[in-house]
Amino acid sequence: MSANSTAISFSANRALFVTTILVGSFLLFLIQPMVARMALPLLGGAPAVWNSAMVVYQLLLLAGYAYAHRLSRLPFRQQAVLHLTLLLLATATLPIALVGLPTSPPGWEVLWVPLLLAFSVGSVFFLVSAQAPLMQRWYFLKGMTGEPWALYAASNLGSFAGLMAYPLLFEPALSLADQSLVWSGGYAILVVLIAFAAWARWRSADDARTRPQSVEMNAGASQAVRFTPAEQDEEIGGRQILLWLVLSAVPSGLMLSTTTHLTTDIFAMPLLWVIPLGLYLLSFVVAFADNRVWTSVISGAAPLVLLLAGSFAMVSRDSGTLAVALGSVVLLFFMAVALHGRLYDARPQATQLTKFYFVMSLGGALGGVFTAIVAPALFDWVWEHPLLVFAAAALMPLSRIYDWRRLPGLDPGMAQAGAYVLFAVVGFLTWNLFEIAGSEDPGMPRLYLTAAIAVAGLPLIPWRWMFLGVLAMLMLAQGGVETINRSLDGARTRSYFGVYTVHDYPSLRLRTLAHGTTLHGQQSTDPDFACAPMTYYGPGSGAAIAMNEAQRFYGKHARIGVVGLGTGTLAAFHQPGEQWRFYEIDPAVIELSRNGTFTYVAKCAPDAEVVVGDARLTLAKAPPASLDVLVIDAFTSDAIPLHLLTDEAFTTYLRVLSPKGLLLVHISNRYIELEPVLAAAAKSHRVAAAVRDDNPYDRRLLTPSSWVAITRDPARLEALAEAHPDAPWSKLESPAPRAWTDDHASVLPYIRWSNLLRKP
Repeated sequence: MSANSTAISFSANRALFVTTILVGSFLLFLIQPMVARMALPLLGGAPAVWNSAMVVYQLLLLAGYAYAHRLSRLPFRQQAVLHLTLLLLATATLPIALVGLPTSPPGWEVLWVPLLLAFSVGSVFFLVSAQAPLMQRWYFLKGMTGEPWALYAASNLGSFAGLMAYPLLFEPALSLADQSLVWSGGYAILVVLIAFAAWARWRSADDARTRPQSVEMNAGASQAVRFTPAEQDEEIGGRQILLWLVLSAVPSGLMLSTTTHLTTDIFAMPLLWVIPLGLYLLSFVVAFADNRVWTSVISGAAPLVLLLAGSFAMVSRDSGTLAVALGSVVLLFFMAVALHGRLYDARPQATQLTKFYFVMSLGGALGGVFTAIVAPALFDWVWEHPLLVFAAAALMPLSRIYDWRRLPGLDPGMAQAGAYVLFAVVGFLTWNLFEIAGSEDPGMPRLYLTAAIAVAGLPLIPWRWMFLGVLAMLMLAQGGVETINRSLDGARTRSYFGVYTVHDYPSLRLRTLAHGTTLHGQQSTDPDFACAPMTYYGPGSGAAIAMNEAQRFYGKHARIGVVGLGTGTLAAFHQPGEQWRFYEIDPAVIELSRNGTFTYVAKCAPDAEVVVGDARLTLAKAPPASLDVLVIDAFTSDAIPLHLLTDEAFTTYLRVLSPKGLLLVHISNRYIELEPVLAAAAKSHRVAAAVRDDNPYDRRLLTPSSWVAITRDPARLEALAEAHPDAPWSKLESPAPRAWTDDHASVLPYIRWSNLLRKP
């Protein structure tokens, strides 16, 4: 065979296998957010739901890689026939749809969400996840195609494209039904490509896996491939496997912990959930590329990024600036590239490819299980994040460019002494940083001092324990001491739905409740003011105006329902004779009212009923016209409870309301503009709506709020306006082009981009 024909054959084969891997990986990560979106009507979108979904996908990926590893031991033709047969059988589960799993009992969401997703997409996800390692193994069968590792980079590039395509293209443009059909079409294309790949190896591959080979470099391959039967059976030591495991587990766990940390304590913006996963996938593209330049550059810069951005890993108060959020995701990317680069350098012979990928996927799954399942049960805060950052620092390769001990003429003892002196100087600077970071407005001095400490810490890299010590001191100074104290004080409660922090201000006689970065309510600790409404529920708020008119509108026995308990502040408006019912999905929130931490319900509405579970599902079972006032106040930090704002949800709300009943929706939000969404819902149901924007003067006790009132009877809105002429209600903004539905909704068009650039 001539050199030209060999090159053409190599290029054609490579193009076929790269295309197959790209398509499969694209579909794999397109299905993840799609199925999570399908599940929204059954359970809200807390960050933990996304993390649970990721654990399911990682475990299915592990199963797929184990299947690929076991399948690769069969003669090639058996592999091809079996794999294609299973792919065809799996078409019986298409198009993608959720199984009819019973509703999760309260407190069991951590297991219910994985079961729902596994039963719904387990078979196709399992088989599609196997195609990346399997196609790389098939590609390598001839022994004339060069090293296969770069194809793993192509796999993750396809994964990244699928992940980004969903929120940017598929979700805004297509309904869920159409998304499922498009995905099914993509699956059919993948099966055809795999069949072509099998045909390309059909004649010559059966004995390639067992015969000795010694192949000269051909015109298209990146390097000659030489392997023998002995290499096929090469034993991998336990220490090597352990190294693969930890180098896979730490970046995987760090990806999920970054997601939780961002959406809990730094920058509670829902679309951030997808960014850490996207960067995690891109890290494989860089680390597994044939060209090692970028991996070296990023790994070399990683220690500086670690000290700068990693110093904020223990911050547990609102630091919601774009710079801090960007620092968190940049840190993830740099650490993932560094660790995955080390993983690539520790790779085995290509004949052990499927075993290597299986161990990698096992490490990824272990990291995911620790972060999404074990950590929430162990910790009261997202302690897994600083722990994983520290673990990454302990594992990352440290570039020789920082090793100044090798300078000509430098005595090793002097270098050691100089390092100790520098470490002491860094400790002194860090103490000053602690003083500055704890002030009311640390501003630029904090940033300058952080940068100075980071630069001073770089020469300590040759002594890893000193370098880790600098990182630990920075974490403690930037907010770690405060975070530790809050945990020691028992101020936090962590559940599947988030982290709740209770804080007392004795001088003000106040107790507050924060969910992530969002104030969820506060109450006076003075018994004489135990029923004084505060925060979003002040006298000028839409909620206060409507509640104060409830008995005038609906009589002494007005029936009132509230979705979302929080501190129970709305109970302050309870009047004798009224029938109240709260709907709360998180038992941890209910416990805060039952144990006396917040006493609004106990003191102001002692006869109120509290129902545990998803409000939408519970209300669907309620009798028609069983409520006169229904309040929707169920945000998770600033995350949008999208399933509570769809057209189907409003159908449920209006069904349980009396003919002249009043629906109140709390839409205060930093990052999403919800008025057009509510206007579209009102238009769809042909009901009247108005908004009350309250901007109170006293910001210590009251918080700006926006409430939307919706009713079938326009006279109710007129009566609200007449009752409080000094607190006007306004017409809603122009409605969105279409109402959100369970089948089609996207927050992308309603993001307040300008708010992302400033601290709230």
